[in-house]
Order: sequence, then structure tokens, then C-alpha cells
Amino acid sequence: MHTSKNVYAITEYGGFTNNVKVRGYERLPEQTFRALEEFILTNREGTNSNELLTLSSKRNLGKLIIAKNYVGVISMTDGTVIEILPKIVSEIITPKKTKDIFLEMLGYLDDMAFKDFNLSHLNTGKMNILEIFIKMFLSEVSSLTKQGLKSSYTTIESNERFYKGKLVTTQDIKHNSIIRDKFFVRYDEFNLDRPENRIIKSTLRLLMTVTRERSNRVQAIRLINFFDGVPYSKDYEKDLSKCSLDRGMKHYNNTLTWCRIFLKGNSFTSFSGNKVAIALLFPMEKVFESYVTKKIKRLVGNKVDMWAQGSRYCLFDRPRKAFSLRPDIVLERKGEITVIDAKWKLLSSTLNNYGISQADMYQMYAYSKKYNAKEIILLYPKSDAPNNTINYTSEDGVRVSIKFVDLTDADNSIASILEKIF
Repeated sequence: MHTSKNVYAITEYGGFTNNVKVRGYERLPEQTFRALEEFILTNREGTNSNELLTLSSKRNLGKLIIAKNYVGVISMTDGTVIEILPKIVSEIITPKKTKDIFLEMLGYLDDMAFKDFNLSHLNTGKMNILEIFIKMFLSEVSSLTKQGLKSSYTTIESNERFYKGKLVTTQDIKHNSIIRDKFFVRYDEFNLDRPENRIIKSTLRLLMTVTRERSNRVQAIRLINFFDGVPYSKDYEKDLSKCSLDRGMKHYNNTLTWCRIFLKGNSFTSFSGNKVAIALLFPMEKVFESYVTKKIKRLVGNKVDMWAQGSRYCLFDRPRKAFSLRPDIVLERKGEITVIDAKWKLLSSTLNNYGISQADMYQMYAYSKKYNAKEIILLYPKSDAPNNTINYTSEDGVRVSIKFVDLTDADNSIASILEKIF
């Protein structure tokens, strides 16, 4: 689904061809295909290539690039944008609806900076994900400038006409031994030159070169003027490590989170590539797990005891505890326990056991035994599999229920599942 000039969008498990027109695949210009291919090969060591993007080839089609479990956006240095959206099954789904659902899901991640950002006033249908992220960041910086930028004392050494601070004797002799009209001094100046402001200014400069949205570029230029006198960061890592986390800097937190995302590609995993300006890619398994967990936590409130990613039990206890069991969600009410795991996978009626992983079922069996659980639930996104509950029962009484979350109406879908548990 090629959305606009220089923006190429597909969903998970969709693919790109190398300038070949094929039904079901997005056609990339040869130069862009090669840049994306280089990006995949560069990042194979740090990321499981089976989860990021894969390279393959088919007879009469040539090379293909297939998207897997990572979704998000890749911005090339030439301005080309590759957008990969999650595959969501629904009769009413549209590209805009898919994008809105994905952005809502990202808001449930712990280390994302736009949990409270209001998307309703944005025309998300016309903007690619990168431009939406940039707009969110610019909104944070705008809010920060209204609250006031923090200044601090900077130690300065310079040759001045007037004496102030302390005389640096060795430097004063070196510069002023012949003509005594200046003083080489060291003094503290209260100004905006601190690591947080250098990092923000550097991020604004980067985004001015990346954005193709006129309103974003204009706002970035306007905001950078607030940092007049602040130098650009010469070492992102060093300045980020020096950023203050004290109470007086709390209003900087969201902005600096965005800076880390843009400057370091921190979207769970860092990516690199010579022809890639920014790569913000998210593993949907983690996104879905976090989304479902926090939705359930909000829906159950104080009525049910709940813990997430707990390690109360191990698979083996002797000679020492080993192979800890970490279910996504454990719910307990009146001594009855329900264990829930969220899995980002589209099940299908055409696959053996609907495509449910045998390893996952072994894991659920272990949860049932160790937690003495009343019920074990595997949650999947709605798919073309039968979307009523699928139950599996073993001879020794272990029961695993397969249930589905309709992401177009997640609150009601999850609430309905919970009502049947308690």
C-alpha cells in the first residue's frame, strides 16, 4: 500500500520487491531496495533476522524483503520512509485505523514518552508514523519551553578586559606578559549550556533534516531559537549520561526520552545503517504483552490481586531452583488463580492446531501445575481462526483456553474475557 511519494507502507508479513510489479507485494525503487537490504545485513548480528526483516528470493521475482515481527518506521537519508504496521484482522480496519491502534498500543509501553499524548487532533491518516513521532516530540519541547528551560553554572576560562573570578596565572603569563590590557581568568557563568539543553537542541537539528512535513520543520526552527547560545552536543552518549534526574528536572523527562529514541534509535533495540537516518522499530510481541497487561490491570482494579512477570516458581527446585517461570499475568481471587499469557500471533483455521506453538502449550502446562491454577488462558489478537474460545484439556485435568482480543474494541473485548473468569 504505497501511501505517497517516497513513503512505502506495508503490514507485518508483507513484502517488498526490487522494482518488480507483483500482486501482494510493495514495489521499491532499486536504490531504496538496496539500501534496505544493506540495513538488514548490517543489523543481523544484533537482532534475530527472523524477527526483523528477512531476505529471500523467488523464481521470476528476484530478491524479496519480507517484514516479520518488528513494526515501526525506517527513514532513509535520501528522504524515503519505510512504514511497517501491525497486521490487524477486522472487517472495519483501514490503514488509518491500523495506525491509530498501533499508536495507542505504543502508549502502553513503560519507556515511551507519549502515554498521555492526545492523538485526536492529529490527522494521522495523512502522516506517516515518523512525522507523527516528530510532532509528538515537538509538542513536548514546546511545553518545556513554556515551563522554562533550566540554566546552570558553567565554568569558563577566557582572556577578558575586566578582572572577574580567579586569575589563571600560567595562562595569564602566556597570553598577557607583553601587553597587560587583559586578564586570563576562570569564572562561573549562569546560562543554558547544560547537557539536557545540548541534547534537545541536537535532536531538533536532526529532525529538521529528517522531516518532510512543512509544519514540523517550521516548528522545529521556531523551537531551536529558544536554545540560542546553547552549543550542539559533541558526544550524545556522554551528555545523555550527565542528564539530571532530580526532582527539579522532572518536566524534562518526556522530552529527554524522545531525544534518546531519536538520537540512539532506542525503540527496544538500536539499529544502524549508512543509508538510514532513523530506524524506530518495535517487537510486536512485547508491545502486545504490555498493552494487554496494563489493560487488564486497569480493568480488574482492586477487585483482584494481580502481578505481572512474576517469578514465584521455578520449573525445578532441586538441587537448587532453576528455570524460573514468568507468566505475563497472574490473577488471584479468594484463593483461585488464573494465569494469562499474551501472544502476538495470528492464528489460522488452515494451520495445524491453528498455528499454536507446541512450546507455548508445554509452558502453559507447567504454569498450571506449578501455580495450581484454576484456569490457564492464552490470549491472541483476533484472526481468521474461530474467534470463540478454543479449549484444550489433558487427561490429568490441565485446561488451557485460547481466547482472542479484538483490537478495534480492546476494552470491551478484554472485559468480556475477564467477566467469564470471575
